[in-house]
Amino acid sequence: MGHADPSSQQIEFARLALTYTVMSKRFLLKLVTENRVSGWDDPRMPTLCGIRRRGYTAESLRAFCEDIGVTRANSLIDVGRLENACRDHLNKVAPRRMAVLNPLKVVIENYPEGPGEEFEAMNNPENPAAGGRMVKFTREIYIDRDDFMEVPPKKFFRLAPGAEVRLRAAYWVKCTNIIKDTSGNITELRCTYDPQTRGGSNPPDGRKVKGTIHWVSATHGVRAEIRSFDRLFHVEQPGEKTGDYLDDVNPNSLAIIKNAIVEPSLASRGTDEPDFGDGLRRFQFERIGYFCLDRDSTKDHLVFNRIVTLKDTWTKIADRA
Repeated sequence: MGHADPSSQQIEFARLALTYTVMSKRFLLKLVTENRVSGWDDPRMPTLCGIRRRGYTAESLRAFCEDIGVTRANSLIDVGRLENACRDHLNKVAPRRMAVLNPLKVVIENYPEGPGEEFEAMNNPENPAAGGRMVKFTREIYIDRDDFMEVPPKKFFRLAPGAEVRLRAAYWVKCTNIIKDTSGNITELRCTYDPQTRGGSNPPDGRKVKGTIHWVSATHGVRAEIRSFDRLFHVEQPGEKTGDYLDDVNPNSLAIIKNAIVEPSLASRGTDEPDFGDGLRRFQFERIGYFCLDRDSTKDHLVFNRIVTLKDTWTKIADRA
């Protein structure tokens, strides 16, 4: 009877399983061959090439693995922990930029026509060493349509008729008029600005505002396509009820926004952008989420993938259910 080699070692560990995710290569192949995704590197796919194209960083994946540890018992890990690991890392290193996903034009009637001016905006408040960048401000700007309400509810601290709001790093503006088309849709806002609030500072008369919104110059902004990815399946354990994973595919896992407006600095690599070591450019779009420039981008057509939102919106949805 032989003896075991004392130098040999056997290590057993459980399979990593994530909620809202399927790891089976056979089934992932089915998603590809049936054109339910664009390929193995579709940013919704739980493949290395997929999550890399989505914009996840190597540091966030390592942090996630350290967080969950290694066990011998099978368990189902909340995918939100992976998303949080990515948020935590990108919050520290991703430069901030302003992007308007659903543009609404604002004309500041008492602001002089012409080339406008520049303001310095912080690149990352979590990292003062990242410095700042200059953003162009002009008489006509775009804000996000969600940042205006004609009849606002209580505690709506953004822009509304007669209300005042701070434009990030620029001025305070007040809405004075609403322009609508023949169907009653809002097409434009008319506002005034207070020149004593340059840089977003408080005016000498002591009045205050609670809301700060982002914006992009209508003259200098660049159009971009935004691809917002959600979870590929809409239940925690796909296929658990019917035995067929395809029954639980999320039909709304991809939303494409064609006419977003972004800062012109996003069209070219800046010296302030961190080197992630993988050639990918990642940003936090202020008040929106974290985004990665996709390989489909060209000089004249920018495409950004949403990596993760700023907050775990799925937890909120589950809490309301």
